Amino acid sequence: MHVLLPPSETKRTGGGGSFDPADLSRAGDLGPARAEVRRALEEVSADEDLAARALGLGVKNRDEAARNLRLAGSGVLPAIERYTGVLYDAIDIETLDAAARQWVDAHVSVQSALFGLISAADPVPAYRLSAGSRLPGLGAPLKRVWGEAHRGLEWNSLGWVLDLRSKDYAALNPLPPGRGSVLSVVQRGPGGEVRALNHFNKAAKGDLVRRLASSSVPLSGADELIGWGRAHGLELLAGPGDDEFTLVTEIGAPARSR
Repeated sequence: MHVLLPPSETKRTGGGGSFDPADLSRAGDLGPARAEVRRALEEVSADEDLAARALGLGVKNRDEAARNLRLAGSGVLPAIERYTGVLYDAIDIETLDAAARQWVDAHVSVQSALFGLISAADPVPAYRLSAGSRLPGLGAPLKRVWGEAHRGLEWNSLGWVLDLRSKDYAALNPLPPGRGSVLSVVQRGPGGEVRALNHFNKAAKGDLVRRLASSSVPLSGADELIGWGRAHGLELLAGPGDDEFTLVTEIGAPARSR
């Protein structure tokens, strides 16, 4: 199986070495689009006011656009360490043992707005660009540029795909029918009813990835994942549609009175 994650708006700074686009996976297929998006991003980032509008920056984070102007000389970190926030905090990659970390490196990819689909182990710099950003110099929405660039992606090489990406990032590289399943997260209330989650949706997805990495069990479909979840105390349900299933979680649930 292979897990697809969204990136995060926030990113850890620092790292070692220097960034080289040739070090990223799928450099042959995605290299031209990466260069095109990077050029347009650097162009917009050179104007502070334009960058704030295009990248959705506020007063507190306007300085993040400057990261886009020093990509070549900035240090790199593996993507799974670069991204931060609720989902990645739940994975807590630095506390996984060596076997679990190897599983993540081999079975997890991230859908970046700047680099396209990258491996969890790919060395990336800190940057600022989201799926909803508009780059005037690109001449087309990111969705169109990346959709075309990923058209030749060999999905078969990934095996069965567990898609945990948000809608905006999934739109950059849509999962073909029959190649995997999309996961939604709900919470069961005291009366048995379920409701969708927002903030804790990410925490539940990160926790699921951590559990999968820690068990390192080979899974090849939704049925096997549901069975694995049952054995590990997770409630996973088929549906509501084809190629979809649901994780029912207690993460973020209010404490029940005794």
